[in-house]
Amino acid sequence: MNTVPSPRTLFLSPRVTATGHALAAAARGRGMATRTLPTWRVPRDAADAVGPSLYAGPLFADAVAAELGLGLLEAEGDWLARLPFELVGREVAFTTLAEARTLRRPAFVKPPNDKSFPARVYPDGSGLPGPDAVDDDVPVLVSDIVAFAVEYRLFLLDGEVVTGSRYASRGGLDVAPLDDDPLAGEVRDFAGRLFAPDVPELPRAIVVDVGRTTGGWAVVEANAAWASGHYACDAAAVLDVVLRAAGPLAAFGPGDRRFLRPTAAVVR
Repeated sequence: MNTVPSPRTLFLSPRVTATGHALAAAARGRGMATRTLPTWRVPRDAADAVGPSLYAGPLFADAVAAELGLGLLEAEGDWLARLPFELVGREVAFTTLAEARTLRRPAFVKPPNDKSFPARVYPDGSGLPGPDAVDDDVPVLVSDIVAFAVEYRLFLLDGEVVTGSRYASRGGLDVAPLDDDPLAGEVRDFAGRLFAPDVPELPRAIVVDVGRTTGGWAVVEANAAWASGHYACDAAAVLDVVLRAAGPLAAFGPGDRRFLRPTAAVVR
């Protein structure tokens, strides 16, 4: 049976990763066009593509989204900090980088939805980038330090885990498909709790990392599907999530608007 070509185009950044290659192969398998943008400028003919989608890092996505007419779904910046304690297992605060610089204790500090500075444990706030490097008002998540025995990446679509992968054990890289992991059932059960009525809402297409600590299961963080590595996830299922998370801006309805990344395409 011949594949019916899809009218959509998957764009990739100049730096194509293993995940980018896997998604491009999956896209071609369903008759989609794929195109690697050679620079951070969108060629005129690419701007006319029908049904664009994108797999790229946040900085590149911000540079090309407006010209491609893209909307990009991501979790709200304070989502992790608003979760009930029983889902995160630690204290997480949503604040500004200026405030985080006043920390006088070790903490894990990260930007919620970009890579403006490295996400890692800082001995105190003095190790964070200064205002000459990153603006004071950049939002950050400040988290108590916890050790995860094992961590998993889950690609979620409409509240369901469509594919997943273990990616770390005791802090070291340890990749395997979720369904091959003896804790797969527990992981899926915990993921289902993220969509309870009293839990802050997620976009319809998103990635959530979860892990097991000494105190039980906990959310590690949420990530945009259009910028997340797939590890041992099924590439075709990942593509389904990416296509819903990054697509023509006009295709996103009122329920999606609060989750759209504030690129030039959204705010202009």
